[in-house]
Amino acid sequence: MAGAAFKRALLKISGEALMGDRGYGIDPEVLGAVAAEIAETVALGVQLAIVVGGGNIFRGVSESARGMDRTTGDYVGMLATVMNAVSLQEAIERRNVTTRVQSALPMSQLAEPYIRRRAIRHLEKGRVVIFGAGTGNPFFTTDTAAALRAVEIGAEILLMAKNHVDGVYDQDPRKHPEAKRYATLTFTDALRQDLRVMDATAFALCRENQMGIIVFDMNVRGNIQRVIRGEPVGTVVVKDSGGQTRFAS
Repeated sequence: MAGAAFKRALLKISGEALMGDRGYGIDPEVLGAVAAEIAETVALGVQLAIVVGGGNIFRGVSESARGMDRTTGDYVGMLATVMNAVSLQEAIERRNVTTRVQSALPMSQLAEPYIRRRAIRHLEKGRVVIFGAGTGNPFFTTDTAAALRAVEIGAEILLMAKNHVDGVYDQDPRKHPEAKRYATLTFTDALRQDLRVMDATAFALCRENQMGIIVFDMNVRGNIQRVIRGEPVGTVVVKDSGGQTRFAS
């Protein structure tokens, strides 16, 4: 088996991916499968950090639309991400991989505070680090938290693990069967075509800091390892000077 193509990576997992076929919450079987794949990925030699969303438990934006104050809704959403992070930590550690949760909101009985240097030290020691509570600020998504943490810890790549979405298309494949998936895509072309690879703030942060992005379907078993090994999976968003936009064959 080939080793890791990246020394350090940040994996963004959507909260919805953890609920499986349930309407909300966490499916223990799905959680176990994700944890097992993460453990197998770390065994390749990559330093792996994770940001997990909270949409399976609570989504601040949707709740604010129903009348809840947006700021309050976003803070509740941050707590949901910590619940997912702690659950994922426990599942990963059952696979004998040491894991730390760092929270952007103080909650010392559950998680360490987010400290950049400490996070990097954990990674250097081979520990998985899960970042919870987003950025610690309302009005910012977990996509933005993932981009920010990836830049802060010096990750080489940001892995956007989607729920039943295998990459970026030129149009919505659910509405247009003829839609084409991109194999590679430059930041400029993504903006020009308004492809919305991720939250606009997160995308701008990645573009400004030349952070490569890979969008792939995490529901296909083994995809996380394939991406870390450098195999052509999903869509790779590359800096304008480092590649060109092309469709998958």
